[in-house]
Amino acid sequence: MQRALRQAVQAAEAGEVPVGAVIVHAGVHIIAQAHNSTEMLKDPTAHAEILAITQAASALGDWRLTDTTLYVTKEPCPMCAGAIVLARIPRVVWGVDDPERGGALSRFRILQDEKLNHRVDCVTGVLADESRELLQGFFKARRKTRP
Repeated sequence: MQRALRQAVQAAEAGEVPVGAVIVHAGVHIIAQAHNSTEMLKDPTAHAEILAITQAASALGDWRLTDTTLYVTKEPCPMCAGAIVLARIPRVVWGVDDPERGGALSRFRILQDEKLNHRVDCVTGVLADESRELLQGFFKARRKTRP
């Protein structure tokens, strides 16, 4: 989770919403790490989780990421939660919940939806204070620079 937080810091430094993600394979090998890059890539799908999933699939040579854990600093949005289900990631660990837009458990329960073919074990609140401070600091600074 510390690595995901470092990725989030890199995102903030690049002017991106500070969300970082890391995917670990077999409990020990980091096979992907990314941060939000929507502004840099001019791509609304360039969320940290999506970029990390793409890297992990490439690293493993398979779109099924069945022996992995995704660590992310903020609860995944609905788009990312859908990608997590499609990639068959069995476990997601995140820092801060997103009660307004969370796609995993808070607002929408995509990762636990019984109508889908895959459900995900979710662990929440890991390094939540650090993740929250980073997000709040980023948006506070952004509000100060806008008229």
